[in-house]
Amino acid sequence: MSDHTLLKSKKEQVQELRETGFVIVSGLVPEVRCDAMREIAQLQLAEAAAPVEYEADLQYPGAPQSRHAPGGQTVRRLLDAYARHPLFAEFATSPEVRGWMELYFGETPYLSRAHHNCVMTKHPAYGSLTGWHRDVRYWAFERDDLVSAWVALGDETVDNGALWFVPRSHRLAFTSDRFDEAKFFRSDLPENTALIRTAFSPALKKGDVVFFHCNTLHSAGKNLTDHVKFSLVYTYRGASNAALPGTRSASKPEVALV
Repeated sequence: MSDHTLLKSKKEQVQELRETGFVIVSGLVPEVRCDAMREIAQLQLAEAAAPVEYEADLQYPGAPQSRHAPGGQTVRRLLDAYARHPLFAEFATSPEVRGWMELYFGETPYLSRAHHNCVMTKHPAYGSLTGWHRDVRYWAFERDDLVSAWVALGDETVDNGALWFVPRSHRLAFTSDRFDEAKFFRSDLPENTALIRTAFSPALKKGDVVFFHCNTLHSAGKNLTDHVKFSLVYTYRGASNAALPGTRSASKPEVALV
């Protein structure tokens, strides 16, 4: 495939993201690299290598009641993936990701280490549901224009808790009453329910990447299989869209993709 064809393909992908709020890029990460990152994640999960976040900490539906309850030591996220292992950092700043983000933002992209920047681990028994939400609910930047890259380190389907997206929801303006106190999209409202019915869950193969906008409504179900699902996720912003001083978004040094 020529460089011109590759560029055209990326431009089409970026356009789909702008229009739909998410886009699936098939096979962006080679299988060998996926297997290596998954093996590292499995080892670090077995050790509960800090920093980690536990399901019990969040109290999402299906999570253990406390860290002392049955399943209380179930890890939800291996945090700060960028600093965990060179392979994770290499993907975060790889030419493939840099080129894609440069096309989207039209300027130097930056990796946020304060948001996402983790390996998501969804467990069969105690992996909780993730309600409908927009990622910007707790983020603080000059503009709500950030993009996350979600890497499937193994196949992802509805059965093992894959992501769901509401197409074009990143373009919609919602009043605050459409969300609950935790800023989850309320499924008890008829107008919200009608929108949720339009949701789509892409089946991902190992190495597929989903790029999605920070305002796209999304959720994830429970893992109904016998195996832990591993996903790597990072978030990026353009150089001109700085984190607001004094907020969590500005709490960790960012990484310029140059």
